[in-house]
Amino acid sequence: MEALNPLLALTRRSLLGRSALGLGSAALAALAGPLLPTRPRRARRVIYLLQAGAPAQQDLFDPKPLLNELHGRPLPEHVRAGQRLTGMSAQQSSLPLAGSRFAFAQHGESGAWLSELLPHTAGVADRLCFVRSMWTDAINHDPAITFLQTGSQLAGRPSLGAWVSYGLGSENDDLPTFVVLVSAGQGGQPLYARLWGSGFLDARHEGVRFRSGGEPVLYLANPAGVDAATRARQIAAVRELDRLGLERELDPALEARIARYELAHRMQTSVPEVTDTSGEPDSTFELYGEDARQPGTFAANCLLARRLAERGVRFVQLYHQGWDHHDGLPKAIAAQALETDRASAALVLDLERRGMLEDTLVVWGGEFGRTSYCQGRLTQDDYGRDHHPRCFTIWLAGAGVRAGTTYGRTDEYGYNIVDASGAPLEPDKAALTPGAVHVHDLQATLLHLLGLDHEALTAMHLGRRFRLTDVHGHVVPELLA
Repeated sequence: MEALNPLLALTRRSLLGRSALGLGSAALAALAGPLLPTRPRRARRVIYLLQAGAPAQQDLFDPKPLLNELHGRPLPEHVRAGQRLTGMSAQQSSLPLAGSRFAFAQHGESGAWLSELLPHTAGVADRLCFVRSMWTDAINHDPAITFLQTGSQLAGRPSLGAWVSYGLGSENDDLPTFVVLVSAGQGGQPLYARLWGSGFLDARHEGVRFRSGGEPVLYLANPAGVDAATRARQIAAVRELDRLGLERELDPALEARIARYELAHRMQTSVPEVTDTSGEPDSTFELYGEDARQPGTFAANCLLARRLAERGVRFVQLYHQGWDHHDGLPKAIAAQALETDRASAALVLDLERRGMLEDTLVVWGGEFGRTSYCQGRLTQDDYGRDHHPRCFTIWLAGAGVRAGTTYGRTDEYGYNIVDASGAPLEPDKAALTPGAVHVHDLQATLLHLLGLDHEALTAMHLGRRFRLTDVHGHVVPELLA
């Protein structure tokens, strides 16, 4: 009998391999549910439609007639109340208010207010929960989107999708637990792989980006002259080398490498199948629009997100850039709405028709809001809006969300969150005031719907436990059915 390295005996792989039940029982246990204590789970999976660049809430979801009445007049000092400005607005001689060029109307039994730019979203208004009182700590794009995705403005923390993968594991061994889709051909603020990275968590939890075009995942296809049998032998050889290295080095990263190689091998079959939408009926493309036939469009990615969710992918992160409208906003936001409105609503309807909306959580929104005053040149028909962290709007659908609800209020200028009485929330007290939803509150609520306690979902790093919500955040019960 071989001598047993006493340190190796303490590793998880060694323990499972030598136990009476072995890896098979461990796999069954993982399929039965997460290893962490969980609350009742309403959502099994998440599709997050992140509108990078920050859509202007005043032109889409949160009508402010007063802005139209005062178009061109300066933002009152008592409304701004000393709140910080970006370096762009700080250089302006004045901050003139800009009314929206778009008409608003109420829709559905819920009476949700929506801009004329969003007719398809208006059609599913009663299935959505609008949150008008989101706020964040960051005023510039990179720290804001990093904060939204990882819970910290500093790079290096695990992303939301990675935390969900870590907490819940996979429902499909042949596809990644966490998949990332990016609309093709969109300009705007850059996106970095760290936004879907695993940080200090196991590398198995990082997002796998699917690209549009001929090869959805780079280097997945076999090179010319290498057939499936040869590739299988290569994978087996690499697996054996890594196993020997693991026994020698006791490096957990090698476990992750073994798992990634094995998953990549299985993905050679599963990825072409899931990304091939040619078998979808014409009714699908009538729902999502003809753009869904063009790989890489927002519509095609929404359809692909449904197909991934259908096959057990736990978290699908879809990025759509181009919402950063510092000038020329009316024309630019109309184009963005045209690209995203139909497919966003179609995804909700498609999930509902397939019986998946009840356990699929859909999120739509950007990293912060936009100012009610104009940045740059203002005319009667043209304006731009700067970054605004103090209030913005998102919507949620499915999986235990309180549908047909609009939660939170902003003041008549669309500049500050207000409480039920209409009094503005002081920045240093907003986190403690009902009605305001901080980014950490949103993260805590999403994890709650997935059956995870945001305070218990932790990982040890640098001698202390870290979590997605840092030391903040609370579940917002008003958003739950």
